[in-house]
Amino acid sequence: MSEEMIVNEDKSLIATEAQEEKAKPLSLDEMVPSQIVAELDKYVIGQDKAKRTIAVALRNRTRRKKLPQSIKEEVYPKNIIMIGPTGVGKTEIARRIARLSNAPFIKVEATKYTEVGYVGRDVESMVRDLMGSAVSMVRRELAAANEQAVRERVEERLLDALIPNVKSTATTDAQFDSARISAREQIRVQLRAGLLDNTEIEIANVPMRSKVGIELMSGSMEDIQNAMNSLGSIFQNAQGGPRKQRRKVTVKRARELFTEEETERSVDQEKATEIAKERTEQMGIIFIDEIDKIAGKNSSTSSPDVSREGVQRDILPIVEGTKVTTKWGVIDTSHILFIAAGAFHVSKPSDLIPELQGRFPLRVELDALTADDFYRILKEPENAITLQYRELLRTEGVEVVFGDDALRRVSEIAAEVNSTTENIGARRLYTIMETLLDELSFKANEMSGQTVEITSDYVNERLSDLVKNQDLTRYIL
Repeated sequence: MSEEMIVNEDKSLIATEAQEEKAKPLSLDEMVPSQIVAELDKYVIGQDKAKRTIAVALRNRTRRKKLPQSIKEEVYPKNIIMIGPTGVGKTEIARRIARLSNAPFIKVEATKYTEVGYVGRDVESMVRDLMGSAVSMVRRELAAANEQAVRERVEERLLDALIPNVKSTATTDAQFDSARISAREQIRVQLRAGLLDNTEIEIANVPMRSKVGIELMSGSMEDIQNAMNSLGSIFQNAQGGPRKQRRKVTVKRARELFTEEETERSVDQEKATEIAKERTEQMGIIFIDEIDKIAGKNSSTSSPDVSREGVQRDILPIVEGTKVTTKWGVIDTSHILFIAAGAFHVSKPSDLIPELQGRFPLRVELDALTADDFYRILKEPENAITLQYRELLRTEGVEVVFGDDALRRVSEIAAEVNSTTENIGARRLYTIMETLLDELSFKANEMSGQTVEITSDYVNERLSDLVKNQDLTRYIL
């Protein structure tokens, strides 16, 4: 091989490795703020200020992990309030953060909680839910590391069920073992090829482990109620112990049951809990939506919801930093990042109690969406609604092509309807697109093989009358 060919081959190898490295997704720990914003840009249009604030907050979590222990405990997260009308991207930003970060994350609604003393969810349940999310995440990670071993054990159990261990009196032990091994390998090939998925086998029906004790320790009223409903079966099992019964299932179903059981066995539960607790306390994120609904001064004469200010006072120690008892142990909330959001149409952030305001030092206002924003939302995101409709109708053999003029017209209509009726932001696009494509979606099964082009004329034909008729617009668009 010539020297030139060797050099070219080396360059090609280096280029391939560089492409693979570039294609490999970065973890949140490796991302700088500009990269976090770029990831959010793929799904959320506009709202640059909110994205920058969130990106810096997430990056500071990574920076804190690198600090000396002496100062690390003194650096607390800067909690954020996002202010903006409905449908401008507050919840979508939170949803994308959850998928982007390998950190425990939950989204809760402030209106779901009531002051201590009232029937309903207590605010500490949000921390228990966060820890539960972390445990599930860590268990999945540990299970993935043992996936190959689990698959092998499941296969052996299926083979044991498929090949009965019955020996004829006319055969010797050696003959029986040899025949069994040969049959086992033949069936293994068929099993891996999926040829035996519908074959019925008999397996032991092991009763599910009770979660009553776990639910009682979690502390929330709904969990306790669920636990009490299960006590009857527990007492029945206690009298004679759990009895294993045999039942017939298909190989496919047995594989699912065995995989679940072996996966559970493969995970070190204590290790999973320990890792999850560390992640929750150091990297956990709680997104509190509709916080504006609990803002404002309360009195029994001015508001039917007399617990709003009480809920704020119950949330306050959680945000400030307290210890919450969960079934996995005590969780310190001091370094959990809280992101709150609300439209604040009626109330203002200043209507929150002063102590709670002080625990959310960063405030970012999201802008109302314009017709240009709607156009970009229809065209740019990787999960754009136009792409969703195109793929849905493609399953019926119908190819839908959205013209640029049509997208512009839909955007104008969305902005116009939002300005004349209730402004629901980007959610307006869903109602408009559903109305626009209603007839096509209904008859798609009769139009297989056809291509339908959506033009501005098509949009006007389907929607113009509705836009002009304000009474109909209120109910349809």
